[in-house]
Amino acid sequence: MDLSLAGRRVLITGGSKGIGLACAEAFAREGCDIILAGRDPATLASAADAVRGTAQVRVETHAADLSRPEAREGLHAAFPDLDILVNNAGAIPSGRLQDIPFARWQQAWDLKVLGYIHLCQLYYPGMEAKRAGVILNIIGMAGRAPRMGYICGGTGNAALIAFTSALGGAAQEAGVRVLGINPAATRTARMETQARVNAKLKFGDEDRWAETLTGLPYGRPIEAAEIADLSVFLASPRAAYVNGTVVDVDGGGMFRG
Repeated sequence: MDLSLAGRRVLITGGSKGIGLACAEAFAREGCDIILAGRDPATLASAADAVRGTAQVRVETHAADLSRPEAREGLHAAFPDLDILVNNAGAIPSGRLQDIPFARWQQAWDLKVLGYIHLCQLYYPGMEAKRAGVILNIIGMAGRAPRMGYICGGTGNAALIAFTSALGGAAQEAGVRVLGINPAATRTARMETQARVNAKLKFGDEDRWAETLTGLPYGRPIEAAEIADLSVFLASPRAAYVNGTVVDVDGGGMFRG
């Protein structure tokens, strides 16, 4: 299926690994030029090489700590004109209310919650002016099904779901689309990190982290490439009427008894 994305310029935050890198490779296969943003220059360089190996497209990188407002402004100044923004950067910790110091809450939300909102503030006006563009927020199922063991992430994700729908509702008048995806447990390095915290809380032993991932729908976590393929479709003209919505990807786990 031709998704009519060739030549589009796509910025992916948190693009050096996990879902972000998988998205970069999927958009590159559709002929998009890619901008990868992340903290570590070496990791970004390696990721850029991987994307270039996927397709003959232009791949640029931008190393910055996107938890800082001035860094987000610097990213926008360096790459002011986009067709598609994929907000994906985030590392909200697992833990109960009493396990996470307030300063850590602020640090986590500065990157994911406020970071997403600020980048939308920076890029949405340009898209509005040209009456074209897509903003895709990678959020998380914890926003639909919050739990005490991931209270910081669940609360932040719920805020981003509401933000995405509100902005999408207004964006239709400008010919822009704003939408999101809520992945459940996805096979990335971050999945293991979170599982280790959960195992420590549940069993007192982080090395039993695999036991916290049993009972998943279809007996497995999501593959990052599955989220990437959905991201590419949703950002494409083939999904031109999908707007203001946040798609839940949890294998139906939310509805099990």
